[in-house]
Amino acid sequence: MEIPILYDVVVIFALSVVVLSLFHKLKLPVIIVFLITGIIAGPSGLALISSIHEVELLAEVGILLLLFTIGIEFSFKEMLQLRKPVIQGGLLQVGLTILAVVLISYQFANSLGQSIFWGFLIALSSTAIVLRIYNESNQINSPHGRTSLAMLISQDIIVVPMMLVVPILAGTSANIGQDILLLLAKALLVIVLVFVLTKYIVPFLLHQIASTRSRELFILTILVICFGIVWFTAQLGLSLALGAFLAGLVISESEYSHQALGNILPFRDVFTSLFFVSIGMLLNLNFLIENIWIVLPASLFIIILKSALATGAAASLKIPIRYSLLAGLGLGQVGEFSFILAKTGMDNGFLSGSNYQMFLAVSILSMAATPFIISKSPALLDKLFMLNSFKKFGKTIDPEANPEHKKLSDHIVIIGFGLNGSNIAHAANKADIPYSIIEANPDTVKRETEKGEPIIFGDASNEEVLKYAGVQRARVVVVAINDATLTRRITTQIKELAENVYLIVRTRYVNEMQDLYKLGADEVIPEEFETSLEIFTRVLTKYLVPRVEIEEFVTDFRSHSYDMLRNFSESNYKSTNLKLHFPDLEIVSFEVNKSCEIVNQTLAESDFRNRFNASVIAVESNSVVTTSPSADYKISVGDLIFILTNHNNIPKLKSVFIKNGK
Repeated sequence: MEIPILYDVVVIFALSVVVLSLFHKLKLPVIIVFLITGIIAGPSGLALISSIHEVELLAEVGILLLLFTIGIEFSFKEMLQLRKPVIQGGLLQVGLTILAVVLISYQFANSLGQSIFWGFLIALSSTAIVLRIYNESNQINSPHGRTSLAMLISQDIIVVPMMLVVPILAGTSANIGQDILLLLAKALLVIVLVFVLTKYIVPFLLHQIASTRSRELFILTILVICFGIVWFTAQLGLSLALGAFLAGLVISESEYSHQALGNILPFRDVFTSLFFVSIGMLLNLNFLIENIWIVLPASLFIIILKSALATGAAASLKIPIRYSLLAGLGLGQVGEFSFILAKTGMDNGFLSGSNYQMFLAVSILSMAATPFIISKSPALLDKLFMLNSFKKFGKTIDPEANPEHKKLSDHIVIIGFGLNGSNIAHAANKADIPYSIIEANPDTVKRETEKGEPIIFGDASNEEVLKYAGVQRARVVVVAINDATLTRRITTQIKELAENVYLIVRTRYVNEMQDLYKLGADEVIPEEFETSLEIFTRVLTKYLVPRVEIEEFVTDFRSHSYDMLRNFSESNYKSTNLKLHFPDLEIVSFEVNKSCEIVNQTLAESDFRNRFNASVIAVESNSVVTTSPSADYKISVGDLIFILTNHNNIPKLKSVFIKNGK
């Protein structure tokens, strides 16, 4: 039995392997390679693919899985936090783009309906490309990544009313009011369904499925939930992409979301690659070559226009200008849902064959440029903001909102108020160490200001913001943000302002350490090795390795730029490993209460050594720890006694105390 699409899939993946191998040394983004593969395999290339429509269907599955996994990685709580950028930023970006395109298109004698339709096409950006690049570069949780995501979500939602409005613009809709009411009713129904699934059905169902310990059953259940919700939204005439994203949000609220994500990722990557190949196959190469001098300027113009308008929409959210620009530059391309909308436009007479090919050529070129724009824009902006005329950007919302900052000295400046930053602030507060915080998320600043935190809004790479936080008077500065490029720029700026301040920088990977040290960081904490160090330290502690030797190991580990863990051997680290020599030794602790038989006795009178073959190594009393207490130490109610003994003696020791050891 012959299956045509099977041949086409084999050709696509085989050709992708060849093209990836050829372009690997050029370090081209994977997305570009897949687009090239589609052009080669498509009708205008070698015409290797016959089942183009079937391949497009598989490609749509990739988009759905991409949005499904994005939904899983988010939660409704995070979505509520994004409601302002989704509603305000997203709608403003779409509205401004439509308005600008209508004004331009109207100058070319297009009708109002046709001009609005062109605005619809240009307003949408590529969720698949942008999110894939941000995921691969770990920027999805950065301020500009979250802003871009919010605007893309807004676009995916608004594509539904766009699809309904196109027939109205063409004059083929009979009842506009009825269509709008029907759309609102459908949206309400979907919201109710998602709430019921999230609150009652899916958590119970996944618990029952997980208890079977069947991996196959779990994966199938996840896929059924995903495509079931997608099918339901499709039946209502809503966006498939929106359905997939909502399905991911439903899964994200259960404790099984991480397992679900891990199982879906391989499917997502395979099918998403088909999407980019299918986009490349749509392009008529002959048309592109013949009209290259029109297509190139048009593509450049659209990228600049969309980037500028998206930057303005992001800036309306009061995030620093650098993040606004990064978000805007990331949304400069035409999106995949524009292709679906374009087909609807052709059916309603808005696009001719040549206009459709022009649209495809411009869209694909803008998509192809996106990986380069996103990867190069941080460095470009760094150079831009080094110019004196741009240094004024990024100041706080209200410099006088926290006047206490001006009085601080010998304090800690914390840059970034995520998990690491908030923990540092909490510890500083407990230790009565003065501190100030710089944060780029205006919502976080507003929330923490209401709690009384000494936090200011701004871009920490800006000289004025750093001065206001008192960097020159600080003893320590901690950079705890999730943006490698911006971290380097902030490091440089801090050392220019305050050469003697002790600068601690958090980074994700060890290979970023050397650059940061060269820029002036005094300490660089890489998360991947610091986690390994913490785990190994706890392992050594469990094996009763003396604390002094553990500390020597930690110091040596860090002083060698974290290379020691890779080359760890017996020759460079020898431990007096008590646990290996005395496998039954344990350190236990007991709290003394008023009913305990040893209350008011001295350690000599309690006779732990002879009665239990045990030694008291420390006592904590009123939060004061006494190590190696003397024999005349008097035991009191509330004391916490630490005892070194053989494991078999622990039950006997417990009998001395009313309560069990902690």
